[in-house]
Amino acid sequence: MHKYDIDGGFPIRGKIKASGNKNAALPCIAAVILTDEPVELDNIPDIEDVRVMVEILRHLGCSVEKTGNNSLRFQMNDIKNEVPESLATVVRASILFAGPLLARTGKVILPPPGGDVIGRRRLDTHFLALSALGGRVEVDGQFTITANKLKGVDIFLDEASVTATENAVMAAVLAEGKTVIQNAASEPHVQDLCRMLNGMGADITGIGSNILYINGVKKLGSVSYSIGADFMEVGSYIGLAAVTRGELEITHSNPENMRMCKIAFGKLGIHWNYENDTIYVPPNQTMRVSSDMGGMIPQIDDSPWPGFPPDLTSIITVVATQVEGTVLIHEKMFESRMFFVDKLISMGAGIILCDPHRAVVTGPRVLSGSDLVSPDVRAGMAMVIAALCAGGNSTIHNVYQIERGYESLVEKLVSLGAHIKRIQE
Repeated sequence: MHKYDIDGGFPIRGKIKASGNKNAALPCIAAVILTDEPVELDNIPDIEDVRVMVEILRHLGCSVEKTGNNSLRFQMNDIKNEVPESLATVVRASILFAGPLLARTGKVILPPPGGDVIGRRRLDTHFLALSALGGRVEVDGQFTITANKLKGVDIFLDEASVTATENAVMAAVLAEGKTVIQNAASEPHVQDLCRMLNGMGADITGIGSNILYINGVKKLGSVSYSIGADFMEVGSYIGLAAVTRGELEITHSNPENMRMCKIAFGKLGIHWNYENDTIYVPPNQTMRVSSDMGGMIPQIDDSPWPGFPPDLTSIITVVATQVEGTVLIHEKMFESRMFFVDKLISMGAGIILCDPHRAVVTGPRVLSGSDLVSPDVRAGMAMVIAALCAGGNSTIHNVYQIERGYESLVEKLVSLGAHIKRIQE
């Protein structure tokens, strides 16, 4: 285990390249199961969650070869249909093997997945979708799903779950006939998966909308596909640049995916420019809350795409502590995600936690260095940002959680002038 030692109060300055989207890489890795031909994936972030997913693939009969920086080549051999418990419980994304294994082998045995503890994260939508396609689900300490034949059907998801949509899509591409998935998630990572599958020979239309149309095919083939930019990472670094009063250029950032983030950060007086695929965050931001009409306190709330991403609510909460004025942060989707704010309060932040979903933040407040423990990926990164803009020294423990989602974090921060060290506990 490692910890971060951070001296705060130094503005970041420089240029970084956005990493590949973690939440796109994970389903695309699972989709390798759908073909017996080679698959090459580029711009794969070198993070712990990816490494675990690759190990699961190896266990299931896949050979994996590193072909370059952030590039992997996969080749499925003899397919096993049981996901090992020792790996499934490490990463939430292990649930993504359900759809492709069911489609290829007619059976999947899956232990309950692990991942962040940010509230109840139900799996019902996955199994309702796979059942609609012809799967039979049994639950006895683990999930066993079987099917004689998957058949296309009109599915209406009971929630716009990203991973349930991805599982349904991966099962449906090899199902017999036409599948319609309504109330589908449409996040950029879902779009990446669908485009990759189309490159393999799938027939998916409606990509980017909440209705997907899938004509099943008998076989999928080889593909070479590059993952898009991680807009969660991009949003995190934008927030860091603002609160440290720094200046930052982010290349390969796909600014098109940042439009709702631009609106939300704009409410806090934080703006950026972009040209082609590069975002530029200028120094000396206004950092003042813009009231709603009538002088009302503004609200920043998350919602499914194209709404403000729930994974950035932790980040923007820290940013709000450094902004003049009051704002309500409303995290609608996970009831435990806001519980990390007690650590920010102990650092001097002006936050009132109204309930598990809402926090009123008033700033700016000078934060003081503290001893912190990362509870999950995004709250952990929020703590890193808080420590980097705080006065004095901070220590952050359990950084494994942060490194599950942020590639080469310490190296990138050091290159930008941050005073941070990764130390063995």
